[in-house]
Amino acid sequence: MVEVAVELTVPAAGAWLHGVVRDAEPATLAAIPGMDGGPVRAVPAAGLVAVVSTAPLDEYGEQPLRRNLEDLAWLERAARSHHAVVEALARRGPVVPARLATVHTDDERVARSLTDRRAELVATLDRLTGRGEWGVKGYLAPGAATADAETTGHGGVGTAYLRRRRAQLTSREERQQVASAAADALHGALCELAVAGRRHAPQDRRLSGTSAPMVLNGAYLVDVAALPRFTDLVSSLGHRHPGVRLELTGPWPAYSFVAERPEPALTVREPG
Repeated sequence: MVEVAVELTVPAAGAWLHGVVRDAEPATLAAIPGMDGGPVRAVPAAGLVAVVSTAPLDEYGEQPLRRNLEDLAWLERAARSHHAVVEALARRGPVVPARLATVHTDDERVARSLTDRRAELVATLDRLTGRGEWGVKGYLAPGAATADAETTGHGGVGTAYLRRRRAQLTSREERQQVASAAADALHGALCELAVAGRRHAPQDRRLSGTSAPMVLNGAYLVDVAALPRFTDLVSSLGHRHPGVRLELTGPWPAYSFVAERPEPALTVREPG
């Protein structure tokens, strides 16, 4: 009996998807470093271009990627590298950003994804053309000073302490309620001028980098022509709502205005 050894061709590297654009100049892509340190490259299909990094599968394959995504230091580096590519593309025109850690095993699968999703991707690129995403964060402004801590009033020191504590809690709750109502009003006013708006969950203080509680974490898709009026509106709203400190950031790649859809799990394609 003769045994025949069959070897499966397993690719050494896949393609980390950064985003989809209408077109991309080779010289532009050559100047943008990707996940492996080398330049990103184009995978054209269906009249669109996917911008990808070469992704060695010993680091970005399905199992290694699952382990790496649990390593916060690795995840931060990967997120920064991915975002830097998307940001570089966004400076040159509309881009549909890919979700972090979208890896295909070969260019053929990237091209197939472009073909399958062409109508959706073209519609999104049309919607983003001439527009940018801007962030508006609102922080609870410091409240009024509390009553004199040495005042005891009737009932002795213990009663006075409880009275002060109750007043502090009531004041804090009232400020938060007022700030929440102000955030609703701010978001509504900004949405009237923006093409679209979306509220994200407020960031933890460790992420926001400020000790003040965040009450508004909004993203707004704004026409380039309307940007001066939008920035003026943010400034005006800040004066009208002194209990909330506003911070304008951007422009950002339009992550908030790209439809979320699950990507299939990375698989190694066998020949045949």
